[in-house]
Amino acid sequence: MKETPSDYGWQKLPHQVMREIATRERVLRKQQGMSQKELAERAGVSLGSLKRFELTGQVALESLLKLALVLKSIESFDAILPVDTSPKSFEDLIG
Repeated sequence: MKETPSDYGWQKLPHQVMREIATRERVLRKQQGMSQKELAERAGVSLGSLKRFELTGQVALESLLKLALVLKSIESFDAILPVDTSPKSFEDLIG
């Protein structure tokens, strides 16, 4: 029996999120008129890594961040794993 995200109380499985991120990256790259080769060179990521990412969604986090920086979308990562930074709870965490 195939597992579904709802089996775990999730909306999406990790591989689905990876593929969606890769699709968004490819759309941004094309919207900005860049070839895979140009983006890879500008980001300092190997062309093979970029091609694998766009095909499978698999990429190292550092490479993904470099690509996002060149694509002017690195701020999107601020929303990942949000933490409550209200004064009381933040002080409790670091104190």
